[in-house]
Amino acid sequence: MALPMLFTLNGSKYKRTTTMIKTKSGREQALAEREQLFIESTRQQLCKEGLLGIQMAAIARSCNFATGTLYHHFASKEDLLMAVGTSLTTTRREYFQRVADSDLNTRDKMLAFVVAYALFAQHHPEHFRLEQYIMTEVVWQAASSNRREQFLEATQPIGRMVEQVVTDAMNKGDLDTHGLAPLAFSIGQWSMSMGMHTLIHAEGVLDMYALKDPYRMLLRNSQLQLNAMQWQPVVEDPFDDKALEEKVSTLCNALFGDLCDGKKGCLSLDSNGLTD
Repeated sequence: MALPMLFTLNGSKYKRTTTMIKTKSGREQALAEREQLFIESTRQQLCKEGLLGIQMAAIARSCNFATGTLYHHFASKEDLLMAVGTSLTTTRREYFQRVADSDLNTRDKMLAFVVAYALFAQHHPEHFRLEQYIMTEVVWQAASSNRREQFLEATQPIGRMVEQVVTDAMNKGDLDTHGLAPLAFSIGQWSMSMGMHTLIHAEGVLDMYALKDPYRMLLRNSQLQLNAMQWQPVVEDPFDDKALEEKVSTLCNALFGDLCDGKKGCLSLDSNGLTD
């Protein structure tokens, strides 16, 4: 009689435990879905109102939740924006993945990464501006360490793609290692891209100095830097604008043709915008 009773008791305990696990799992899924709802609503508000128009109360209201519920997921507006930036990183990664998966030589891949970054900034300006914003010191420090870590983890695959191209260049003899780590050779390209896009989005700054073709300058300086590192094959004349235009056009058509169709357009070297 004792054994059946023990089995029954253990069976009941097992059922209760299983139910608790399922309930917990269902609760976690509901929380994740609600968090994604808040992130998507913020993204939409970002496109409509811009960064300065983001308000926690308005985001919560648009999702039919109390503001306190939103703060249960995100301790601050900085955390919310960091989460949005993390979710949007996938879009940027898709541009870089096309370059990484291509059959281009290593030097052309490095230039193509610059083109990919420029196209991403032009095709998704609200995404790019958000990324710039959350990486400013005041926002970065205000966000929780957990949200910062999530953002860094999401962006890491992009860095690994670039690192692999540099490593391939070293292994193939396209680039001398000089005893440095691979990413030490790409930080300059990244810095120039970030800096130029900051100037482009600061309306009026480039106009004040009559600098009308920032993308041409960015890509030309990228070629000059690659030449300075003796990255093979060295470009004979980095100041040959026609050759640069042909190179960019070839890269755009080969890697981003479908993304450049219609209203998005492709990269223009003669203005701050895109071709029609």
